[in-house]
Amino acid sequence: MTIKQLEPQTLWNYFYDLTQIPRPSKHEQKVVDYIVGFAVKHNLEYIKDDVGNVIIRKPATLGREKIKGIILQAHVDMVPQKNSDKIHDFIKDGIETIVDKEWVKANNTTLGADNGIGVAAILSVLASETIKHGPLEGLFTIDEETGMTGAVNLKPGLLKGEILINTDSEDEGELYVGCAGGSNASCQFEFAKVDIPKNHIAFKLSLSGLKGGHSGMDIILGRGNANKLMIRILKRLVSECGARLASIEGGSLRNAIPREAFAVVTIPLVNDSDLRSVINEFNNIFRYELGNVEPLITLQVKEVPLPLYVIDEVTQDDMINAVQGCPNGVIRMSDSMTNLVETSTNLAIVKSDDKHIHVLSLIRSSVDSAKADVESTIESIFRLAGADVKFHSRYPGWQPNINSAILKAMKTVYVEKFGVIPQVRAIHAGLECGILGGIYPNWDMISFGPTIKYPHSPDEKVHIESVKKFWDFLVATLEYDI
Repeated sequence: MTIKQLEPQTLWNYFYDLTQIPRPSKHEQKVVDYIVGFAVKHNLEYIKDDVGNVIIRKPATLGREKIKGIILQAHVDMVPQKNSDKIHDFIKDGIETIVDKEWVKANNTTLGADNGIGVAAILSVLASETIKHGPLEGLFTIDEETGMTGAVNLKPGLLKGEILINTDSEDEGELYVGCAGGSNASCQFEFAKVDIPKNHIAFKLSLSGLKGGHSGMDIILGRGNANKLMIRILKRLVSECGARLASIEGGSLRNAIPREAFAVVTIPLVNDSDLRSVINEFNNIFRYELGNVEPLITLQVKEVPLPLYVIDEVTQDDMINAVQGCPNGVIRMSDSMTNLVETSTNLAIVKSDDKHIHVLSLIRSSVDSAKADVESTIESIFRLAGADVKFHSRYPGWQPNINSAILKAMKTVYVEKFGVIPQVRAIHAGLECGILGGIYPNWDMISFGPTIKYPHSPDEKVHIESVKKFWDFLVATLEYDI
């Protein structure tokens, strides 16, 4: 069976189209063109703004012209992550989808169900000739995953509706009314290239097999962070084997928990056996510490040709100590909502080039003062280590409104449709609602979606039955008198 045969068929067919359009963040032109083409094909009014967001308007069905206008919103970009042994170009290649029992997943890449299912659902509503609804607008934003550029640059006055329904949540049966804000920390060390000491040999260290995942949704799962683990190894190798660091590369995206890390080091020839002993020891340590959550974690070492240079010793040691001390993971749980992370940070990228070592973290919190405190901690650690530190791409959280009219309506509809009360939650991730609500403060907002597991990782999968329930719930909500 292919995804085009699944129900609701219209939604899954639109999602299939999206999987065949390369659309990583910052490269959304093809999918934007597709959505504009959709509007033209269906004779719907549309606006494409200066940054690439698309707004499509559909008039109310007969007799529902005077009810409140609803904006259905989704982002068109996806996170490009793949396993290291998978040959795939996210700029050119479509996603290979697999129906695996009750799930749809991809072949060793991210699937793009985040937020492709939401985009497909909105297109299905706009194309429908049978769904009864009030005035509708579809808002398709760009670059949500790497900076929320589309939401940040949306102009006031373009949209007419009063209710925003965001389709970017990832647990069916839950209604989201709040989200965390975020901040990006960029720390940079400048190093000097120095000659490799005499009688040194070189090795490449490879740490792989970790699950990674969404740095907000999955941070509570206690998964291994490849950057933090690699730095533990390097610190031991420097102190016990006289190692010198030539290069390091760990993680690739700020909003994904790093799954792999690689480093090239040199050591005195006489310490060859000591290095291998340390690597064997850490393989056992990591399996003991993380075996239940990271059963496939693998640390390998391979002798390689000598590099052209190593990083000067002072910068090497300062960087290792700073990353070792840098906070990572859950900082504090919420006092007001059960099992919700309040504040966290993801040490996402550690990467050297021919002049600098870059260390990048993404900080999330639903409490602005707590987010500022983590920023201050990271700044203190890295400035003491001699790094340049900057914070940027800050975005606000979304404060819950438990008296929301759309919340009350959707709770009622869910009970009538499925016989159970939906959970009302906030999410430890950066939904666009916080930014959009600042531009359109009159909007009543809510977020919901199907069940998507392990977004931002090659293990991403979407539950087929939950997509059907998500669709039925969306249709019933649009037909309800709010």
